Amino acid sequence: MTTYRPKFSPNRRSLLKGGGAFAVGLTFLPRFSLAEEEKKLNFYNWDTYIGEHSLADFTTASGIETKMDLFADTDELFAKLKGGNPGYDVIVPSNDMLERMIKANIVIPIDHAKIPNMANIDKPFQDAPFDPGRKYSIPYMWGTLGIGYRKSKVEGGVVDSWKILFESDKHAGKISLLGDAQNVIGCALKYLGHSFNSVDPAELKKAEDMLIAQKKNIKVFADDNGQDLLASGEVEACQEWNGDIIQVMAEDQDIGYAVPTEGTLLWQDAMAIPTGAPHPENAHAFLNFILDAEAGKHIAETIQYATANGAAKALMDKAYIENPAIFPSAEVVAKCEPALYLGEEVTKVRDETWTRIQAA
Repeated sequence: MTTYRPKFSPNRRSLLKGGGAFAVGLTFLPRFSLAEEEKKLNFYNWDTYIGEHSLADFTTASGIETKMDLFADTDELFAKLKGGNPGYDVIVPSNDMLERMIKANIVIPIDHAKIPNMANIDKPFQDAPFDPGRKYSIPYMWGTLGIGYRKSKVEGGVVDSWKILFESDKHAGKISLLGDAQNVIGCALKYLGHSFNSVDPAELKKAEDMLIAQKKNIKVFADDNGQDLLASGEVEACQEWNGDIIQVMAEDQDIGYAVPTEGTLLWQDAMAIPTGAPHPENAHAFLNFILDAEAGKHIAETIQYATANGAAKALMDKAYIENPAIFPSAEVVAKCEPALYLGEEVTKVRDETWTRIQAA
């Protein structure tokens, strides 16, 4: 298998510096005059989830100064906004969290006329069951949640099951799980042969008991930095997002990524404008920028996730397009499930389950 090697492996420090390339030839500014807003944009994003110089490119071409804050997981994102917007213009929720935010009136409809680059969206992502007609969002990236591992430390050099993380002591003290309820509990349910979105109390109890029993072998519930722990040798296997592992694979041939045979989460992230955004016109300009072909290409090259920008994908080379860790096969996708928003009561049940797991 050919591994695509990004030109840049991002980290928090380098992203927050803002990069240094100029936006030469980009055609992402929408065909409308910006209202009399101050030239500022406040962006709330995952860590390592934008191009090396994307924010600098946007500022150079638009004159809009962009500030980016980081959240660790979607629970933190929701908590920050549910009581009122503290000043963000663009956010990056996952598909189920976006649906939850739509129902809670936390995001506003976008004006498609102000985002002409929506024509660049790949056909499968032009509509979405969690946001019909893309009324509230533009698609950003999609992918899987799986296992990053050190080939030299696992039996046979290959991992193919969630067992290494959920029900084995072979790597005691050398494994990490994510730090959020939905994804840890969901993947534990998949390992046990149930749906990622199960609401069955008996199935949830089995997952809870298994995770509590495994805690003695878990080094840490990591806030989306399992790839760093893997790269440093602090862990030998971790639950992580595919793109994060692919980034460190480029620097270390001993690191691999696997989608477990039991299946996993098939996720999609979107960008949206939260209610009360102080700069909504600038936010529309930024969404249009994200969907520009060249801008999207740079983002995909940097963060190594599967882009939903068809025009950007068409500019990428075969090493990216044909990498199964980025674009998994139909057989792999068939074993995966999207996370669903199942209502506040179900969310509460999982949060309570998570509290008991953490306290055990």
